[in-house]
Amino acid sequence: MNRREFTRLGVAAGLALYFGSSQSKANNSSRRSVAITMDDFNWAGNSLKLTGAEKNRAILAALKSHSVKAALFVRGGNVESDEGLGLLQAWNEAGHLIGNHSYSHWYYHSGKVTADSFQQDILRCERVLKNFSGYQKIFRFPYLKEGDTREKRDAIRTFLESNGYRNGHVTIDASDWFVDERLRKRLTKDPQSDLSPYRRYYLNHIWERSQYYDELALKVLSRPVKHTLLVHFNLLNALFLGDLITMFKKRGWRVIDAVEAFADPVFAARPDIVPAGESLIWALAKETGRFEKLLRYPGEDSEYEKARMDKLGL
Repeated sequence: MNRREFTRLGVAAGLALYFGSSQSKANNSSRRSVAITMDDFNWAGNSLKLTGAEKNRAILAALKSHSVKAALFVRGGNVESDEGLGLLQAWNEAGHLIGNHSYSHWYYHSGKVTADSFQQDILRCERVLKNFSGYQKIFRFPYLKEGDTREKRDAIRTFLESNGYRNGHVTIDASDWFVDERLRKRLTKDPQSDLSPYRRYYLNHIWERSQYYDELALKVLSRPVKHTLLVHFNLLNALFLGDLITMFKKRGWRVIDAVEAFADPVFAARPDIVPAGESLIWALAKETGRFEKLLRYPGEDSEYEKARMDKLGL
């Protein structure tokens, strides 16, 4: 299904945080930094080429080989089985951050999803995850949709704050899920297909989006941020996550632990926009009203990649 299908700290108040004592530290190095954050943990999904357990081992091995501690935002409904809990325990034992991605992965902008039902779904996920030592009260919105009305947006923000949650914002959004969809479609037709073109497209896509959001951050905040990159638990990353991390390093970026990234003061921001959501950097740019020519809505979607992939025969 198309990820977008269901389609205060304001900037002024936040400037004191952004340009405060942390700025001199942030500017000590011109090197950019990025953390790997992964959504859904859909291990029981399509087992084409690799089983869920094999994908889990491959992704964890890639992170371990680079000494990186990621953040895994778990849809609670994916891990209630003994096997699912066991696979998640491997992340826990490896020291990765485990965050809340709701139980049902509802699209909050849907008129059928009320603020109250969405809140209860978050708590239902918490009950599944709370006994893991790596669990932290960081919530990531499914589809990065945080409320299509001011009332729904403010209701969920109040709920999260009163329950001790932080928003697990994404700064670099992308469409790895769509590249994965196309890769699996090719493998279904021809299990022996050469996957190197998909690897190349994936790396180029993530690099392009990283440059976009990093440059936008500089325009909006006048400083670099510690980025959180959104990717998904899927075959694509089981095959190529290690290559992705290597790419960032070779191009001069630091790949940091998720805990370090989320300590950046920018993650305390609460952009005053409706509909709310998208990349945090996108939302902060939108709030200023000064970057409309640089923003598209939604920030990322299959529609932006389909024509390119079609042209390349992917």
